[in-house]
Amino acid sequence: MALQRRLQLVQCNTEDEWMDGAIKMAFASTDMKHVDQHFGAAKSFAIYAVDPERLCLAEAVEFGQLAMDGNEDKLAAKIAALDGCIAVYSQAVGASAINQLKANGIQPVKVSPGAEINDLLESLQQELREGPSRWLARAISEQTPADPSRFDDMEAEGWEE
Repeated sequence: MALQRRLQLVQCNTEDEWMDGAIKMAFASTDMKHVDQHFGAAKSFAIYAVDPERLCLAEAVEFGQLAMDGNEDKLAAKIAALDGCIAVYSQAVGASAINQLKANGIQPVKVSPGAEINDLLESLQQELREGPSRWLARAISEQTPADPSRFDDMEAEGWEE
Protein backbone atom coordinates (compact mmCIF):
# COMPACT_ATOMS: atom_id res chain seq x y z
CA MET A 1 0.00 0.00 0.00
CA ALA A 2 1.28 3.44 -0.88
CA LEU A 3 1.77 6.35 1.45
CA GLN A 4 -1.57 8.09 2.05
CA ARG A 5 -0.50 11.20 3.97
CA ARG A 6 2.70 12.90 5.02
CA LEU A 7 2.63 15.86 7.39
CA GLN A 8 5.90 17.75 7.80
CA LEU A 9 5.96 20.21 10.67
CA VAL A 10 7.40 23.58 9.76
CA GLN A 11 8.89 24.49 13.16
CA CYS A 12 11.24 21.55 13.01
CA ASN A 13 12.11 21.50 9.32
CA THR A 14 13.00 25.20 9.02
CA GLU A 15 15.83 25.13 11.55
CA ASP A 16 18.43 23.80 9.12
CA GLU A 17 21.47 24.43 11.33
CA TRP A 18 19.99 22.45 14.23
CA MET A 19 18.61 19.76 11.93
CA ASP A 20 22.06 19.15 10.44
CA GLY A 21 23.24 17.82 13.81
CA ALA A 22 20.03 15.98 14.76
CA ILE A 23 19.22 12.34 14.13
CA LYS A 24 15.82 11.14 12.99
CA MET A 25 13.94 8.31 14.71
CA ALA A 26 10.63 6.75 13.70
CA PHE A 27 8.00 5.22 15.96
CA ALA A 28 5.22 2.87 14.75
CA SER A 29 2.21 4.47 16.41
CA THR A 30 -1.51 4.98 15.90
CA ASP A 31 -1.87 7.77 18.48
CA MET A 32 1.56 9.46 18.15
CA LYS A 33 2.10 8.86 21.89
CA HIS A 34 2.75 5.12 22.19
CA VAL A 35 4.59 2.50 20.15
CA ASP A 36 1.65 0.21 19.44
CA GLN A 37 2.22 -1.23 15.99
CA HIS A 38 4.03 -4.13 14.30
CA PHE A 39 6.34 -2.66 11.62
CA GLY A 40 4.79 -4.58 8.70
CA ALA A 41 1.22 -3.67 9.66
CA ALA A 42 1.95 -0.16 10.92
CA LYS A 43 -0.72 2.31 9.95
CA SER A 44 1.44 5.32 10.76
CA PHE A 45 4.80 6.54 12.01
CA ALA A 46 5.79 9.50 14.13
CA ILE A 47 9.23 10.76 13.05
CA TYR A 48 11.25 12.85 15.49
CA ALA A 49 14.45 14.86 15.09
CA VAL A 50 16.60 14.44 18.19
CA ASP A 51 19.87 15.73 19.58
CA PRO A 52 21.19 15.60 23.16
CA GLU A 53 19.30 18.76 24.19
CA ARG A 54 16.33 19.16 21.82
CA LEU A 55 13.70 17.10 20.10
CA CYS A 56 10.98 17.90 17.65
CA LEU A 57 8.18 16.00 15.96
CA ALA A 58 9.33 16.43 12.36
CA GLU A 59 6.81 14.33 10.44
CA ALA A 60 3.81 12.07 10.70
CA VAL A 61 3.26 9.56 7.89
CA GLU A 62 0.15 7.46 7.39
CA PHE A 63 -0.46 4.37 5.30
CA GLY A 64 -3.88 3.11 6.29
CA GLN A 65 -4.76 -0.26 7.78
CA LEU A 66 -2.52 -3.14 6.70
CA ALA A 67 -2.69 -6.79 7.63
CA MET A 68 0.28 -8.89 8.76
CA ASP A 69 -0.18 -11.14 5.74
CA GLY A 70 3.41 -11.77 4.70
CA ASN A 71 2.99 -9.57 1.62
CA GLU A 72 6.34 -7.81 1.36
CA ASP A 73 5.27 -5.33 -1.34
CA LYS A 74 4.04 -2.96 1.37
CA LEU A 75 7.47 -2.79 2.99
CA ALA A 76 9.12 -0.78 0.21
CA ALA A 77 6.78 2.20 0.67
CA LYS A 78 7.28 2.16 4.43
CA ILE A 79 11.04 1.97 4.20
CA ALA A 80 11.06 4.78 1.62
CA ALA A 81 8.94 6.93 3.95
CA LEU A 82 11.57 6.44 6.68
CA ASP A 83 14.39 7.76 4.51
CA GLY A 84 16.83 9.68 6.70
CA CYS A 85 15.83 7.86 9.90
CA ILE A 86 18.52 5.88 11.67
CA ALA A 87 16.08 3.71 13.62
CA VAL A 88 12.45 2.64 13.77
CA TYR A 89 10.82 1.54 17.01
CA SER A 90 7.97 -0.99 16.83
CA GLN A 91 6.39 -3.79 18.84
CA ALA A 92 7.67 -6.41 16.41
CA VAL A 93 9.33 -6.73 13.02
CA GLY A 94 9.71 -9.72 10.71
CA ALA A 95 13.03 -11.14 9.51
CA SER A 96 12.62 -9.93 5.93
CA ALA A 97 11.74 -6.42 7.11
CA ILE A 98 14.80 -6.42 9.40
CA ASN A 99 17.04 -7.25 6.44
CA GLN A 100 15.46 -4.57 4.26
CA LEU A 101 15.61 -1.92 6.99
CA LYS A 102 19.26 -2.64 7.74
CA ALA A 103 20.11 -2.58 4.03
CA ASN A 104 18.69 0.95 4.01
CA GLY A 105 20.66 2.05 7.08
CA ILE A 106 17.68 1.88 9.47
CA GLN A 107 18.07 -0.03 12.74
CA PRO A 108 14.88 -1.83 13.85
CA VAL A 109 14.26 -1.54 17.61
CA LYS A 110 11.69 -3.76 19.32
CA VAL A 111 9.98 -2.30 22.39
CA SER A 112 7.37 -3.50 24.86
CA PRO A 113 3.71 -3.05 23.88
CA GLY A 114 2.46 0.43 24.70
CA ALA A 115 5.91 1.94 25.31
CA GLU A 116 5.57 5.72 25.53
CA ILE A 117 7.36 7.65 22.80
CA ASN A 118 8.28 10.49 25.20
CA ASP A 119 10.00 8.00 27.55
CA LEU A 120 11.92 6.46 24.65
CA LEU A 121 12.98 9.92 23.43
CA GLU A 122 14.15 10.95 26.92
CA SER A 123 16.15 7.75 27.20
CA LEU A 124 17.66 8.34 23.77
CA GLN A 125 18.65 11.91 24.66
CA GLN A 126 20.26 10.69 27.89
CA GLU A 127 22.20 8.11 25.90
CA LEU A 128 23.37 10.80 23.45
CA ARG A 129 24.57 12.96 26.36
CA GLU A 130 26.42 10.11 28.08
CA GLY A 131 27.82 8.52 24.95
CA PRO A 132 25.85 6.45 22.48
CA SER A 133 25.68 2.67 22.54
CA ARG A 134 27.48 0.71 19.85
CA TRP A 135 24.50 0.45 17.47
CA LEU A 136 23.61 4.13 17.89
CA ALA A 137 27.20 5.30 17.38
CA ARG A 138 27.45 3.14 14.25
CA ALA A 139 24.13 4.45 12.91
CA ILE A 140 25.16 8.06 13.50
CA SER A 141 28.55 7.54 11.82
CA GLU A 142 26.89 5.89 8.80
CA GLN A 143 24.54 8.86 8.48
CA THR A 144 27.36 11.41 8.67
CA PRO A 145 29.45 11.65 5.48
CA ALA A 146 33.21 11.40 5.94
CA ASP A 147 34.94 14.78 6.11
CA PRO A 148 37.31 14.94 3.13
CA SER A 149 39.76 17.05 5.15
CA ARG A 150 39.90 14.61 8.09
CA PHE A 151 43.50 13.61 7.32
CA ASP A 152 44.83 17.11 6.65
CA ASP A 153 46.11 17.60 10.22
CA MET A 154 47.93 14.26 10.10
CA GLU A 155 49.54 15.21 6.79
CA ALA A 156 50.58 18.59 8.21
CA GLU A 157 52.29 16.74 11.08
CA GLY A 158 54.28 14.66 8.60
CA TRP A 159 52.31 11.41 8.67
CA GLU A 160 52.80 9.16 5.67
CA GLU A 161 51.15 5.95 4.48
